[in-house]
Amino acid sequence: MTATGKRNVLGVLVDATDYASATEQVVAAARERRPLALTALAVHGVMTGVLDPAHNARLNSFDVVTPDGQPVRWALNLLHHAGLSDRVYGPTLTLHVLRRFADEGLPVYLYGSTEETLAKLIPALERMFPALKIAGVEPSKFREVRPGEDVEIADRIKASGARLVLVGLGCPRQEVFTYAMRPLLDMPLMAVGAAFDYHAGLLKQPPPWMQRAGLEWFWRLGLEPKRLWRRYVILNPAYLARLTGQKTGLWKARPPAPATERPPTFAV
Repeated sequence: MTATGKRNVLGVLVDATDYASATEQVVAAARERRPLALTALAVHGVMTGVLDPAHNARLNSFDVVTPDGQPVRWALNLLHHAGLSDRVYGPTLTLHVLRRFADEGLPVYLYGSTEETLAKLIPALERMFPALKIAGVEPSKFREVRPGEDVEIADRIKASGARLVLVGLGCPRQEVFTYAMRPLLDMPLMAVGAAFDYHAGLLKQPPPWMQRAGLEWFWRLGLEPKRLWRRYVILNPAYLARLTGQKTGLWKARPPAPATERPPTFAV
């Protein structure tokens, strides 16, 4: 296992870790009944922090932030000599974690996405992991939380007997939700992004060579050009420019202190 701590990538603290270590951290938190917040960040996720200092502070409070995209892994290796041989991709990490939870009989709760996606996701997960216990399922409301509703959601999750919450609300909503709900739950929360859609069979994975080459963004742009063109056409060059600035010392990427206050509102 590789886990050498957090490293500064454009001011966002990303863990130099691998699948085995990240999985073990989630399983250990579930066994010990303690909160843990994990997210997997690609370029878009890092840039949401760069462009929003308050969100950057929330990201820097996460227990685990994995290098979801190859360019984030490359940045860890380039800036900090992390020596990582692979990224820790959210959809793949989800499967590693669910395999362990199925083996150990630890129930999971699925939060987010749509009823239609969840209806396809549940049987897909049950086929992959016949022993997996799904304690509860709750689609997104696609709105802001109402007063007291966060406590009601937390109570439902705890009453289900779940030992893990997979959060599929999309970046950055899922990270804000995970950050806000962590104090209310005695279990790990994983912000897993497009994992729900991928494992439900609604999004096709790019070929392995494209994933290794860091071209998954190009694949997804081809699938959803109208929705994603701004994310990739604008943010990818901005990421490379700031990475160059950090590497050469022309730009000081100062990580903000981890946030401690819960947000006044967030998406559910």
